[in-house]
Order: sequence, then structure tokens, then C-alpha cells
Amino acid sequence: MPSQKTSPPARAPQRKRGHERVASLLSAAADTFVEKGYDAATMTEIAARAGASIGSLYQFFPTKEAVAQALMGGHAEALYARIGQLTARAAQWGNDELAGQLIRLFVDFRRQQPSFVVLTEVPASVPKGEALTIRMRIRDELIGLLSGRYPGLPTAQVRAGATVVQYMMKAAVALHAETASTARTTAQTQLRRTLWLYLDDLANA
Repeated sequence: MPSQKTSPPARAPQRKRGHERVASLLSAAADTFVEKGYDAATMTEIAARAGASIGSLYQFFPTKEAVAQALMGGHAEALYARIGQLTARAAQWGNDELAGQLIRLFVDFRRQQPSFVVLTEVPASVPKGEALTIRMRIRDELIGLLSGRYPGLPTAQVRAGATVVQYMMKAAVALHAETASTARTTAQTQLRRTLWLYLDDLANA
């Protein structure tokens, strides 16, 4: 298995045409990873799907790991932006609505970005340190949301709250992946209510 520690980084494009080519290559990679799975996908298939030469792909991404890291980085930035959008609107909502928005955020994002799911479920696709960095950045974004929504809440409680919210959002994703059933629907409702009540506790702390 290729070593993630020695995998050379992707080369950043310098011109508009290069940016467009990289975007096309990453889109093709995302589709290939979803269709084939990360392990089975090849650089040749990614280049062919993008309508590019293999040399063009290697020009920007010397390894499949570099492709995956660039793709995951883009997904992560998009996810941070979505949390930021919630942060900007959180003051407008009651805790019930905020709970629903938080629960749906991860679920909707993973459904709309299936390659994000593929990469997060294959540890070899993203270096362990980078995966940890993404998780911690998500938590920092949630800290910003909660501190803005509940001003005056002690820092320690904000940090603990962000951790709880993050794990509840992950639970919502895992629950959504189960086969649709009355039990799943009931559990989803209960999870949202649990987060709502938890946010009420934070508000009154």
C-alpha cells in the first residue's frame, strides 16, 4: 500500500485554464470513487472520465492519494461554509428549529456529496492527521455557532456542547443510513428532540 507520509502533494494550478482542468479532474475522480470505490479506482479511469490524458492528471496529482486529499479538502471547505451559514442564521431560530437544522446538515451534505462518504469510510484515502484536522475544524465551527447563539455561556461549556452536538450529528448520519422503517423514523424524531432539549439546557445554563 502506498505510504501516505511520502505521497507527493498536488500541484496548484496557476491560470484559469489550469483551475478549470483541475475542477474537471476532481469531478471525474469523485464520480469514479463513487462508482468503483476508492481502492478499485485507478488514475487511468479518472483521466479517461475527465477526457484528459493520464499525463495531464499526473501533472496536477502525482498519486491517487493526492487526488483524494484534494477532493476531501474541497468537501471539508464546503462543509465549513455550510456550518457558517447556520451560524449566521442561528439567532433567528428557536432551539427546536436549530436542532433540526443541525441534524439535517450532515445528513444532507453526505447525500449530496457521495464521494465524501466514500473517502471518509476508507481510512487509507486521507492521512490520519488530516482527518483529525477536519474533525477539529468542524468542532471549532460548532463552537463559533454555539458561542454566538448563547452569548455568556462559559467557554468550557461551549466546547463541551460543540462536542456533544458533533456526535449527535454523526449519530443522525448513521441512523439515516439504516433501512427506512417506522422504527428509524421514530428514532430520528427522538434524536432531534434530544438535541433540542440539550440546546435548551445550554441556553439556561
